[in-house]
Amino acid sequence: MDFFSNPNIIFYILAYLIGSIPFGLLLAKKYAGVNVKESGSKSIGATNVLRVVKETNPSLAKKLGIATVLLDALKGAFVILIALSYNMSTETLWAIAVISVLGHCYSAYLGFEGGKGVATGLGVFLVLIPLPTLIGALIWGFCAKVLKISSISSLLGLIGVVISAIILNNGLNIESNAPMYIITFIIFYKHIPNIVRLVKGEEGKVA
Repeated sequence: MDFFSNPNIIFYILAYLIGSIPFGLLLAKKYAGVNVKESGSKSIGATNVLRVVKETNPSLAKKLGIATVLLDALKGAFVILIALSYNMSTETLWAIAVISVLGHCYSAYLGFEGGKGVATGLGVFLVLIPLPTLIGALIWGFCAKVLKISSISSLLGLIGVVISAIILNNGLNIESNAPMYIITFIIFYKHIPNIVRLVKGEEGKVA
């Protein structure tokens, strides 16, 4: 019983369960009547929500896409903000961040399948390393505008976050930057199919 009364363990469980909530899937089903797990790239993320919903309801697609990004980012930040209010250690906060992203990518509610972790990663990074994250978001926005390819824009923005954190010496206030690298690895790993399509010139653009 001591295991489940440990505050760290409680926060880790909350991070995973809340991170696992598939907001894109739920929003698309409720408001557009479509199952994004069965259409498009079959991802639960905002880009697939936008693409799939756009086929039947273009006016609703953008709203649901934005809502998905915001909710996926918020679920990443939510448990960290609560943990901050309880003065949990920085190491615990970063562990929560990693587990939140894992929850999104390997959801307990979807048979351990899920999204690609970009928005949830954005949420945790925004709380823990805000300035590098804002720089990365600007890089993402520029690349998205110019390239119109969601996956490469997201990955370039993520690289921007990591490089900015290193250059600005905006470290994690722990002995290692490993949690940031782990989150980056998870997101890149989930994007392997996109990277393969990019190499083949088959990755679709977002109109």
